[in-house]
Amino acid sequence: MMEFRQLQAHEPLPMDLLLEADPSESLVRAYSESGWCTIGEQGGAIVGVYVLVALSDTVVEIKNIAVAESFRGRGYGRQLLQHALAEAALRGFTFVEIGTGNSSLDQLALYQKCGFRMCAIDPDFFRRNYPQPIFENGIECRDMIRLRSTVNNGLSS
Repeated sequence: MMEFRQLQAHEPLPMDLLLEADPSESLVRAYSESGWCTIGEQGGAIVGVYVLVALSDTVVEIKNIAVAESFRGRGYGRQLLQHALAEAALRGFTFVEIGTGNSSLDQLALYQKCGFRMCAIDPDFFRRNYPQPIFENGIECRDMIRLRSTVNNGLSS
C-alpha cells in the first residue's frame, strides 16, 4: 500500500515521472505551480504522482498522473485515482475531470473502470499543443478525450 504526501515547495518536482504522462516540461511546470502535487511512496521509493488543478469552485482536474515503470500493472494507478478523488472531496470539489489522448487505450480503460465517464473530445488538441507528433499503440495521439467523475462515485475497491 502506498503512503501519500503533498510535495513540499522546497522539493523538486519528480520531473522524469511527470514527463512520462506529459512530454512538455514547460506545461508540466506551469500547471504544477498552480496545483497540488501529490506523491505516492512505498518503502521510500516514489511509486506514483498526480497533480490536481482547480478549474472552478466545484471542478478539479487531474492534470497529470503517472506510475513509475517498475511499479506498473499492480494496481497503483487505481490507488492514485482513489486518492485523487478523496483529496478532491477533502478540498470541497464536487467533480474530478481527467484528460487523455485518443491513443491512450490502457488509461481510457482504467479511468472508466474507476467510474469516470467520457464527457467531451477536444479535436486535434495534441497537434495544437505539442510540436512533435505523439504515437501510442500504433495510433497518432491527436484528440484529447475528457472524462469526469463525481468525488463520491462509490469507488472503494
